[in-house]
Amino acid sequence: MPFIETRDGTNLYYKDWGTGRPVLLLHGWPLSSDSWDDVALPLAEAGFRAIAYDRRGFGRSDQPWDGYTYDTLADDLADVMEAVGAQDAALVGFSMGGGEVARYMSRHGGRNVRQAALIASVVPYMLKTDDNPDGTPQSVFDGMAEGMKKDRAHFFASFFKTFYGTTLLQGAGLRSGVSAEMVEWSRDTAMKASLKATLDCATAFATTDFRPDLPHFRVPTLIIHGTADETVPIDAAGRAAARGIAGSTLIEYEGAPHGLFASDKERLIGDLLTFLRS
Repeated sequence: MPFIETRDGTNLYYKDWGTGRPVLLLHGWPLSSDSWDDVALPLAEAGFRAIAYDRRGFGRSDQPWDGYTYDTLADDLADVMEAVGAQDAALVGFSMGGGEVARYMSRHGGRNVRQAALIASVVPYMLKTDDNPDGTPQSVFDGMAEGMKKDRAHFFASFFKTFYGTTLLQGAGLRSGVSAEMVEWSRDTAMKASLKATLDCATAFATTDFRPDLPHFRVPTLIIHGTADETVPIDAAGRAAARGIAGSTLIEYEGAPHGLFASDKERLIGDLLTFLRS
């Protein structure tokens, strides 16, 4: 399997599909690069070079004890970009991956980036504070950590139903159009990550304030967010990011949940392709 060694010796598994201008796809918590496959394939078929990698601690990448802060994760992204020779690139971050995009833009000056996209992203700040009243209370994140420590498999079985907006209709199907098998696959994928990485990354995306990073987005930026996202609510995330990133474009998916790469796959592919070609 192909791996890239980062500056601290961590090996990251990656996929590199197609040829053309590079598009780096940053996956969400607690999944892996496989979650991008259904988007990466049409991007590659459309003439782009789709590159996705497993975040440290997740998927097939190494599971070191530490390194789960956004500074280190942004450095990992920089190392991947250098290793694959990415220039004139687009960065597309889903959920937690949006934070890596934001921190890369500030910490590494947006080097070799031509476009950026934040999909159901945690940017700019998830935690509810006096100056961020639309955020999520700390008690919610504390409950998540407690649930994962007690019975991670059980926690994720419930978590992904909210993630995909899958309300069961008397066993006949799921409201969002995401299959029960997709929910099960997501839980299985999440269980392959280390517990330490899972907990530390949850702390990172819950408590990192990306508002100071927003002025460093000096490239065309697309923001896509579902209005019914219960995992990363749109008011503190997509809408706030759009206000903070000059010249950005916000597309709201009415009634859509968090896991847009599955629930609204065709629309997401179309919007990304339109943006990348612009």
